[in-house]
Amino acid sequence: MKIIDNIRKRAKAKQAHIVLPESTDERVIKAGNYLTENDICKISLLKKDDNIRGASEKVNIVDVLDPGLIDEFSLHLRKMRKDKGWDQEQAKEALNDPLYFGACMVAKGYAEGCVAGSVATTGEVIRAAIHSIGLKKDTSIVSSIFLMVLPGGQTLTYGDCGVVPYPDANQLADIAIESGRTHKLLTEQDPITAMLSFSTKGSATHERTELITKALEIAQQKAPQLVIDGEFQFDAAFVPDVAKRKAPQSKVAGNATVFIFPNLDAGNIAYKITERLGGATATGPILQGLAKPMMDLSRGCHWEDIVNASCVAILMEG
Repeated sequence: MKIIDNIRKRAKAKQAHIVLPESTDERVIKAGNYLTENDICKISLLKKDDNIRGASEKVNIVDVLDPGLIDEFSLHLRKMRKDKGWDQEQAKEALNDPLYFGACMVAKGYAEGCVAGSVATTGEVIRAAIHSIGLKKDTSIVSSIFLMVLPGGQTLTYGDCGVVPYPDANQLADIAIESGRTHKLLTEQDPITAMLSFSTKGSATHERTELITKALEIAQQKAPQLVIDGEFQFDAAFVPDVAKRKAPQSKVAGNATVFIFPNLDAGNIAYKITERLGGATATGPILQGLAKPMMDLSRGCHWEDIVNASCVAILMEG
């Protein structure tokens, strides 16, 4: 796919540093070797007790028992979690989890991004990221997008399809803003963002459509530069002929490239239908809303998915 090739090429130009915490997974080792041997980025793998088998000599091995790093990272975690009353013991206990150690490497500037989830669950990855890295100052939530490459080559962004079950209006607005930003970073194209619903421009009245219009107002206030409109049914957002009939005054209708779903039910179902019935290729979930990049993987991922997620993390660093 051209979009993936372009993401890898742009990531390579940055010569960044990515940490892969789950070094017991042979897929992680293979991805780390590929990234370093092809000079795409520097890779650190985390070592605790056993030696890491099969890693290239070019891969950096970090000892998670290093007392200097433990002291530095535990102090950082105590500051991050001071509202929860974490003490030194709790912080050091958290660092026994490689996800926390890898996330702290990013937070403290030892790496530009962290990629995990081939072994850990999405919840575990996000928890470590929020506790160690934290949210961006201008957003209220961690969410995700999928890049959907259609058979004809067009690339769309779907959000949120993997993290937030039922966002409120403020959260949905932040998802829309972050999804537009992610679309721009990864595709190099200006986002045209549609807020989706079962109604188009008031064709139905319901508390769920009111939530969408409220989220739209908030997003427009927070990001006035963003080209965004709603509420739309999917056909009105995507098909120009339908848009002319249902929303003739909208610049977004019929032209959207970023689609914001009202909840996780709709988003998850939609991306899988687009993938399975529409023949699209889905790349994600791509986490957004964090102060620094930490990417999640499916536990059923291929080693090349880890390569791609690492390259995405590099571009998400901005």
